[in-house]
Amino acid sequence: MELTQENRMTGKNVEREESNEPFNGMSEGYRKRLWGVMAINAAMFAVEITAGNVAQSQALLADSLDFFGDSLTYAISLAVIGASLQTRSNVAILKGASLLLMGVWVLGSTAVQFFNSSVPQAEVMGSIGVLALLANVASAFLLLSYREGDANIRSAWLCTRNDAIGNIAVVVAAFGVWGTNAALPDLIVGAIMAGLFLSASVQIISQAVAEKRSARSR
Repeated sequence: MELTQENRMTGKNVEREESNEPFNGMSEGYRKRLWGVMAINAAMFAVEITAGNVAQSQALLADSLDFFGDSLTYAISLAVIGASLQTRSNVAILKGASLLLMGVWVLGSTAVQFFNSSVPQAEVMGSIGVLALLANVASAFLLLSYREGDANIRSAWLCTRNDAIGNIAVVVAAFGVWGTNAALPDLIVGAIMAGLFLSASVQIISQAVAEKRSARSR
């Protein structure tokens, strides 16, 4: 009886330990949703990179880069589902590092444009910003129930969240450019988006490093 009771207690402990493990993406539903948001982001990258160059908008170009980075993030997330925690953590660190580089590039590019910029086309900025916002709201809705998990899963959610925030900022910048007939609102939003990249990078890398240490201690 004591052995049975001990086994039951052990079983409960194992069950608790398993429930405490962060979600690692091992779900067919999650995979399907990730494929969906990856397709949305790839399409929006093509739309925004074109519109950004046409409108001469730093905010749109920064957001298009975000869409491109997110597409790669989702593809990598799909590739490492089911891999060891050590592997997933290493990949998350690489994704965090890529966000760091994107943030530094956008910040530098925005600084350069501050001293040599033309007034962007507010109408193009606004219309594409709204389209991108709708795309990211759809992506966020698809991933909302999977926003908590390991560093790999977390990075996918943070990228989606940052995109939605960035799109709202682009629309606000478009109104600012239209109202002031100046490039400054566009440049401010470009700098804000660089900050979002850098913030997400720190969060992803910090969680991934902690998970690597946890994996080594097992």
